[in-house]
Parts: sequence; structure tokens; C-alpha cells
Amino acid sequence: MCKSLSLVVEDVLSDSTLRVILNNINPQIKIAATHGLQGNGYIRRKISGFNRSSRGQPFLVLTDLDNGICASQLIQDWLPEPRENNLLFRVAVREVETWLMADRRGIAEFLSIPVNHIPEDVENIQAPKEFLMNAARRSSKRTIRDDIPPRLNSTAKTGPNYNGALIRFLSWDIGIFPAPPITRPA
Repeated sequence: MCKSLSLVVEDVLSDSTLRVILNNINPQIKIAATHGLQGNGYIRRKISGFNRSSRGQPFLVLTDLDNGICASQLIQDWLPEPRENNLLFRVAVREVETWLMADRRGIAEFLSIPVNHIPEDVENIQAPKEFLMNAARRSSKRTIRDDIPPRLNSTAKTGPNYNGALIRFLSWDIGIFPAPPITRPA
């Protein structure tokens, strides 16, 4: 296992999620740098450069599948050249929020909603971020209702403290979940 690696992510929620996962896997791993934080378009434009840079420093890339059909196809489309051994390219199906909702009981408790409001098969939720915001609207906690969904008549896509609120949830113990399948290009 490497001692240090660089992260490439879409946003701060993905960055925080990866940090929690890596810390649970091996607390000795150090994050050398975080790149991206500008959405998936940035990652797509820069992936070849990250691939080349991984010859000297391991890189872990995480992007969302969003409305794509297949994670392996996304990887192949974005990175048609051979992938370097030190480049780990992972795709969250549909969005990283799906990983948070995999802990149905934990996220329901955090949102202060009944657990049966979170489907058992969260990977079949077509728009996980919207689903999560709608669930937060039904919360009995005012801070959840104020932080996660956008305000009424707002043009914002998320609430004013969407990332901050969900990052608070990331204290969850990922050890209770089976490891997600590893998607590698064919």
C-alpha cells in the first residue's frame, strides 16, 4: 500500500468522502495534494495529465457516473490511452451521495427521517443528490432543512451548507459495508 497519494475529485464532498474511506483503510496514507474541485469537466480535460503524473506519484481519481450508462465506458472514453499503474480511476454510480445513502440507517438518523424513506437499493436512484435534498426537506431538524436543500425560490442547485452538512455525516463507520466493486477499464 502506498504511503502518499494525490486525489482528483469533483467537489469537497467527494474529497471528504475519499479521505474518510482512505483513513478507514489505512490511517498511515497521507494525501499529498487534492486536485479538481471544479466538477467533472475539469477532470475529463485533465485526466491524461494526471495519468502521466501518476508515474511519479500515485493518483486516486473519483468522478460521478451521473447519467452515464456504464462506469467502465466512462473511464475508456475519458482515458483512451493506457492507464498507468499508479492511477486509480473510480466512478461513483450515480453520484458520491449514493455511497452516503448506502448506510440507510445512519443517513436516515442524520437526516431525522424514517429509514423506510431511503430505498434499500440506493444505486437505482436516478438522481441521488435531488433525492437526498428532497429527503432533507422532510427532516424534523430545522438545521437539516435549512442547510441541505436550496431555499424556496432560490436558483441555487443545493442548500447554503449542503457540503458542510453532509461532511458532518462522514464520521460514519464504513467498516459495516462490503467493499464496493472495483471498476477497471477492459
